[in-house]
Amino acid sequence: MSYLATEKQTALSAVTLASKLTEKIFRSLAGASTVSKDDKSPVTIADFGAQALVNAVLARDFPKDPIVGEEDSSVLQENAELKRKVWDLVRGVVEEGMPGLIKDEEEMCAMIDRGSYAGSDKGRMWALDPIDGTKGFLRGGQYAVCLALIKDGEVELGVIGCPNIPVDKTDGIEAEGVERGIIMHAIKGQGSFQRSLHSDSGDAQVTMRKISSTAEATFCESVESGHSAHTTQHSIATTLGITAPSVRMDSQSKYASIARGSGDIYLRLPVSATYEEKIWDHASGVVIVEEAGGKVTDMFGKRLDFGMGRTLRGNKGVIAAPVAVHGQVMEVVRGVMGDNIVAK
Repeated sequence: MSYLATEKQTALSAVTLASKLTEKIFRSLAGASTVSKDDKSPVTIADFGAQALVNAVLARDFPKDPIVGEEDSSVLQENAELKRKVWDLVRGVVEEGMPGLIKDEEEMCAMIDRGSYAGSDKGRMWALDPIDGTKGFLRGGQYAVCLALIKDGEVELGVIGCPNIPVDKTDGIEAEGVERGIIMHAIKGQGSFQRSLHSDSGDAQVTMRKISSTAEATFCESVESGHSAHTTQHSIATTLGITAPSVRMDSQSKYASIARGSGDIYLRLPVSATYEEKIWDHASGVVIVEEAGGKVTDMFGKRLDFGMGRTLRGNKGVIAAPVAVHGQVMEVVRGVMGDNIVAK
């Protein structure tokens, strides 16, 4: 059996189950039940349901592994109606896909709270973002369910479920009447692969586009300017000679998109000197892009360090690009950002 084969199957099962739950809500209830996060971004009942499902699958197969998750159950414990709505959805998915996985509301909350680990640079841990790109979810755009296995601060395995991305990469993200829903996965040293969320078509290996010049490249950007300044990215694109319009989408779907050649460069530029990226926002995407032939570092060429807790406090910004042009992109980013870069 290949390295991490069992972990991969567990992660695929968990992310597939959670992706199908979020898709049900996405199609029917998006925007109906929201609360506010401290950072003022909306969170839906899908966040809690997805985290409960993924954590329950991990607890069943790897009960000793800690989990760094985005949510905790405190909001549900204070809101009985919201808790009931989440449980109704979770129960339906469990009964259909994994009977007996979670038996009641209280166990569901306990599963959500398994994601409270503070992180470490020693040993194994999982990083989970149950819905990355909540605003994309609410507007009917792109979002992702993201799970990664980290060992000694390095990402070893990544799985990303993208329920609203077209299966065929030649279809535009706004295309109508096309099959949607993919799962991307990668194990360090074994390549990156895509499968359909809904059909049994098997795995297809994915690779980044081979480009020899940044002038041939396309940016993949966040929809939200609060995540990365669009005006700065435009200046960087101009300096790099990029003329193609940017592909804009939310979440780690951007990592999945460039990994399969639907875009080439993803930048996460700091909009604040004090902001620290969360590890669950990048862990899965990093290994998927690297195994597809890309390179991911911060703006100073440092590898992203996933062993410093729940954030990437040892890094500033993120640059993901094909290996052949990564150095040039990094040089231009630093030149354009100038004094706005705060070295760490």
